[in-house]
Amino acid sequence: MADDKRREVGATGEQLATEHLIRRGFEILDRNFRTRAGELDIVASDGRRIVFCEVKTRYASRTRRDPLESVHPRKQMQVRRLASEWLRARPNHPKVTDLRFDAIGVTLAPDGRLVRLDHLEGAF
Repeated sequence: MADDKRREVGATGEQLATEHLIRRGFEILDRNFRTRAGELDIVASDGRRIVFCEVKTRYASRTRRDPLESVHPRKQMQVRRLASEWLRARPNHPKVTDLRFDAIGVTLAPDGRLVRLDHLEGAF
């Protein structure tokens, strides 16, 4: 039951992050790319680069911690490995000269409304 709630919160944050990226002109190439090693939340492109986005979502009332604090070095290494797997698995991906790793922190009110969205470009 608690795991379902956590997934629901994560899915809400990822949807809000996706909408944010689209408003900023990104094309969403993939969402929730899963392998045995983990999951890439969002893969997007702005035409010049492919951006791998790690999304962290938290409720404002449950923690005062910044959601981006959860993007620790071990998580960063995992996302980089998954990005390599994604590039191999998607040989027809857009041909670009640059890759970037972003982190998006989403903070929700207890009723699920968006309180804050922080997009840290080139986070790692």
